[in-house]
Amino acid sequence: MGISRFVLLVFTISMLASPALSDLVLSKVDRRIYLTSHIVRISSTLEVENAGPETVSKVLLAFPDLQAQNLAYLMASPHEAKAKVKVSVVSFPIDVVKPEDMPPGVTFYSVSLPQGLTVGASFTFDVLAVFTQALRPMPEQIGQADIQLVLYQDSAYYLSPYVVKVQSLSLKVPDSRIESYTTLQSTKVQGSEIKYGPYENLPAFSSSPITVHFENNLPFAIAQELVREIEISHWGNVLVTEHYKLIHGGAQSKGEFSRLEPQARENVQGPSAVRYLVAHLPPRAHSVYYRDAIGNISTSHLRGDSKKTELLIEPRYPMFGGWRTAFTIGYGLPLQDCLYESEGRRFLNITFSSPMIELVIDTLIVKVVLPEGSSDISVAAPFFMKQWQETKISHLDIVGRAVVVLEKTNLVPEHNQYFQVYYKFNRLSMLREPLMLISGIFFFFVACIVYMHADTSISKFSASYLAKQQWEEVRVAIQQVHNIICRCLATHDKLEASLRDLSRTGEVQACKAARKSTDGLLKELSKELKPLMTFLQSSPSAVQVLSKVEELVAKEKELLEKLMAKHSTAVEAYEKKSGARDIENRIALQQQKITALRQEVDDLLEFIDEI
Repeated sequence: MGISRFVLLVFTISMLASPALSDLVLSKVDRRIYLTSHIVRISSTLEVENAGPETVSKVLLAFPDLQAQNLAYLMASPHEAKAKVKVSVVSFPIDVVKPEDMPPGVTFYSVSLPQGLTVGASFTFDVLAVFTQALRPMPEQIGQADIQLVLYQDSAYYLSPYVVKVQSLSLKVPDSRIESYTTLQSTKVQGSEIKYGPYENLPAFSSSPITVHFENNLPFAIAQELVREIEISHWGNVLVTEHYKLIHGGAQSKGEFSRLEPQARENVQGPSAVRYLVAHLPPRAHSVYYRDAIGNISTSHLRGDSKKTELLIEPRYPMFGGWRTAFTIGYGLPLQDCLYESEGRRFLNITFSSPMIELVIDTLIVKVVLPEGSSDISVAAPFFMKQWQETKISHLDIVGRAVVVLEKTNLVPEHNQYFQVYYKFNRLSMLREPLMLISGIFFFFVACIVYMHADTSISKFSASYLAKQQWEEVRVAIQQVHNIICRCLATHDKLEASLRDLSRTGEVQACKAARKSTDGLLKELSKELKPLMTFLQSSPSAVQVLSKVEELVAKEKELLEKLMAKHSTAVEAYEKKSGARDIENRIALQQQKITALRQEVDDLLEFIDEI
């Protein structure tokens, strides 16, 4: 679907093309498209000539809309003697423009030349355009051991609103395995490079769609979200913490993952899987760590020299197409390597994006945490980004620290440029935290001295002490009541057991003897309970719990009465030699009441036990 849309767009542009925009002429265009990773880089060398009657200071660049929506980075710079794809220190201003009478489906950018181009003069400059999501996996799903094939689409002719006298195009792919490519006039293939042209005297908005289908097993690592937190401490350290949410954006993995296959066939390791990532940290980075939600990950290697510190990290598992992972890396930097002072203001000078090699970032959020007390804050960045301020409360903070938050979408390694955060800071503010620590320790020892010399004992004649003593006596009495009721319930259980023996053996006399023994035990327990209830009823401290205790005693007494009635009914029925079913029917209603009462007694015991 994407292919047909691009071809249709290019065809439409060609059909609706307008005449040349001005008297500017592109004398020579040399385009080089690098398809050696999942990031597409197009480096173009343009020689522009002013064939008109007036001086010109701006040159238009044109991109199809479908291509422009994936444009991540665009830069124009003076042409170098040797054609190299690298970021130049000097770049020309570029703005998005909408000129009139132009064909639809094209996005235009205006490049401001360093000086006006006079009549008959020419000027050569380089344009670097970097695109994301420009390679489409084909097929879209592959097996664990399959290679990854991708499709790239462009035009063999340079899309421009100006006449082009001579132009050529070369496409560089990772290796010489090319499944298919569009063949036009003057097409050559040399190893891993496809060349088109040269083509001469092409009118404005000329286009000729081409498609290249080739092998690309490099990992399509995409950070859906990256949050970088840069915390400045004037005590000598800058702490950088980076939280990654990563996805493999290549061909989706089909089928179930098997660990057995790569172990049995060592040459089959998933060619396009993300097995490791490499980050180029600053040369004096220290205290480097790498962890995820589970904890520290030991599969990482760190080596450094005078120019950089290289961190190689391996995920807990190889990432195939569509797989995701999340992890955190962190490191510290010496303050003198990042923080400088100019005209009474301090400024942080540090790279903006991720140090990971060939990583595409969908959304990047950079948080710069300034020391508490910072003021007059401003940001200088090489490109546009959203920015706002927050406040972060950390240890030993009073009002919190100012946090500068920067956000940008669709980033590539070319965005990893230096930016500056300027602020003012009073040196005396550095004494705030040490003074807080000293004051805290001092007042702690003063409190200890006061405590050691103060009499904190409670008088035995004070109201609080007497109330506490009375409550302890009430608690003891309640516990004794609790124990007596539990013993009564145990006696009830013995009475129930005698009835079960009666139904099994039919010995009425043994059952009567068990009841007689039970009556004696219950009378003794009643005598023990009476003084305890008298004490609780007379104690002011027992007012809140007295009602529950009395209810417990009453429920136990009612339970005993029901149980005795059940016992008498059963014994009388056995003496009359009634049938088992008749006996069960006669005591069934009594048993229901006994069960309900026993549950109420247990609930009250549980309530009192919590007291």
